[in-house]
Amino acid sequence: MSTLRVYSRQDCHLCELLLSELGPLVDGRVGLEVRDVDTRDEWREAFGWRVPCIEYEDRVICEYHLDREAISAILAAQL
Repeated sequence: MSTLRVYSRQDCHLCELLLSELGPLVDGRVGLEVRDVDTRDEWREAFGWRVPCIEYEDRVICEYHLDREAISAILAAQL
């Protein structure tokens, strides 16, 4: 199963909103890994304040807001 990686941080309203929208959209169709950027120096350096950020296959899919079309395309390719 493929995995979407979401880079986020604690107490981030945009992160919470994106995750609440993303969860039902992917609903077990792909893996979902949430990474807190403040827990690792390399994540903090790479993403800083660019959270939330979704990566798929080492490519940034969207930042700050959920790109439903991009996620739908990824899900369609999983079929």
